[in-house]
Amino acid sequence: MATKGMLLVGHGSKLPHNKELIETTAAMIAERSDEYLVKSGFMSINTPSVEEQLEAFRSEDIDMLVVVPLFLAKGIHINKDIPGILGLAEGTRKGTFRLNGKEVPLYYASPIGSDPLLAELMLKNAKEVVAELAD
Repeated sequence: MATKGMLLVGHGSKLPHNKELIETTAAMIAERSDEYLVKSGFMSINTPSVEEQLEAFRSEDIDMLVVVPLFLAKGIHINKDIPGILGLAEGTRKGTFRLNGKEVPLYYASPIGSDPLLAELMLKNAKEVVAELAD
């Protein structure tokens, strides 16, 4: 049984691809781990918003909330906007989240950043396009 909440945060876009990617990734995380109750929310344009999903978590039976941004690099959303929504001081990655009359720890994860898995993914994409299109 999931005792931790995970809010996967996406940017949002007028095009459907960003919303689909975030929601599909959230579903894949939920399939791979029964440790987390996973929800996804968006900074702009798409719904549900980050604020709406935080409110949805208030009625869940979790003992911690982890907010994970599905962004490649740090920028204004990562450094200012998301911490502001979470009630965290800039540069802070730990706080509290109130739900069901109690407070639980809230943790704010880093964006993807430079990661060997990202390099592997780019190599995979390069191999796929060469296999598909090279004569």
